[in-house]
Amino acid sequence: MASIKKPTVLHPNSHPNKIGLTLRDYEGSMSTLCAGCGHDSITAAIVRAFWEMDTPPHMIAKLSGIGCSSKTPTYFVAGAHGFNSAHGRMPPIATGANAANKDLTYIGISGDGDSLSIGLGHLSHAIRRNVNMLYLIENNGVYGLTKGQFSASADIGTKSKKGEANRQSPIDPVVLALSLGATFVARSFSGDKEQLIPLVKAGLAHKGFAIIDVISPCVTFNDHEGSTKSYLYTRKHLMQVLSADFVPPATEITATYPEGTTTSVTLHDGSVVKLSKVSRDYDHANRQAVLSQLREIQARGEVPTGLLFLDTKGIEMHELGGTVDVPLSRVPFEKLCPGSATLDTLQEAFR
Repeated sequence: MASIKKPTVLHPNSHPNKIGLTLRDYEGSMSTLCAGCGHDSITAAIVRAFWEMDTPPHMIAKLSGIGCSSKTPTYFVAGAHGFNSAHGRMPPIATGANAANKDLTYIGISGDGDSLSIGLGHLSHAIRRNVNMLYLIENNGVYGLTKGQFSASADIGTKSKKGEANRQSPIDPVVLALSLGATFVARSFSGDKEQLIPLVKAGLAHKGFAIIDVISPCVTFNDHEGSTKSYLYTRKHLMQVLSADFVPPATEITATYPEGTTTSVTLHDGSVVKLSKVSRDYDHANRQAVLSQLREIQARGEVPTGLLFLDTKGIEMHELGGTVDVPLSRVPFEKLCPGSATLDTLQEAFR
């Protein structure tokens, strides 16, 4: 089903930002995701972040792969550049676009299946190249578009819709990013906008690769006891040729709690996620200490959230490559292709 355009009527109390745009100017089409989906809460946070940062829509490039998460760019900043790539291939597309025009603000939206399975190799190289972009993972532990199979982030012991328990160790995108040298690593919860919006703004402003893993409950494909990342839904009708699912409307799950504390969030299926927000004195600049602290928190069965690691001295991709100050998309062809003699001289320099 195609997305529905929103009406253009503005609320009389809509306030413009510094460049004269309202929140509505940073919205996109109406969402076709399931009612109560955590991904829509993330969309709202992204809209708010771009509006508060006064970012011109035409200077934004939004990219995605395949999956429920990859539909998200349709729902924010309709006036931005956009590219929906193949499954798992968003990172190299973002890398190429960034190489051509580094003046744009890049945001990539992906999911745990899109990023941690078929796209894992591409994500890894985007991290090690320190591509200047915000990479946001909407993490729900399942493949939503293909009826809820385990994704690579599914916890050990979580049960499938058929009652089968996952026995494979999950890939933690935060630990992965830290081990590969990412310069900005954060985690949040889709229902905690007070934390998520500042993290999105910080990630967009960061010079280099910023990754935010957002726990985002799926409201459809974890309708069974034993799930760790979503809630119960009711299957109404099943036919040999057509399966029809009834997804009951669900209220948004939110959580507000102070820094340095832990809270338990009960999902719609009765399962509980324990969120632990890092304290103000948390040392986010020591990579090894961060890894140790994360493992200690996770050993207690808690999910650490907040800005987990930050390195402001990392070398961004264009700095590493020694590219010119002018975006390559605006460099004249004569300079981009100086001729065979110049290229031969360049080749000799690498021998």
